[in-house]
Amino acid sequence: MILELADIRIHPGQQEQFDAAIQRGLDEVISQAKGFSGFKVNKGIESPERYVLMIFWETLENHTIDFRESPAFLQWRSIVGPFFAAPPTVEHFSLLTKSS
Repeated sequence: MILELADIRIHPGQQEQFDAAIQRGLDEVISQAKGFSGFKVNKGIESPERYVLMIFWETLENHTIDFRESPAFLQWRSIVGPFFAAPPTVEHFSLLTKSS
């Protein structure tokens, strides 16, 4: 299992619209992708324009190749991209340990 972590910053004052857009993009696009296993979205408290998007993939290639190189990626970016104040920082992680 691979965790994709995206640190997203949006334009001020657009939180309500972005909340709806990211949910739509996840439901309509990302959740249909090969290897998709789930997601979490957290909103900043001290920084209300900051979001942390966590997407779980079966393999790294499911994200980097199967999704990112597909038309679905362009569809996803057309939904959420207009809100971005800067390109998101995206990194991938493998699980080391977790609580029971």
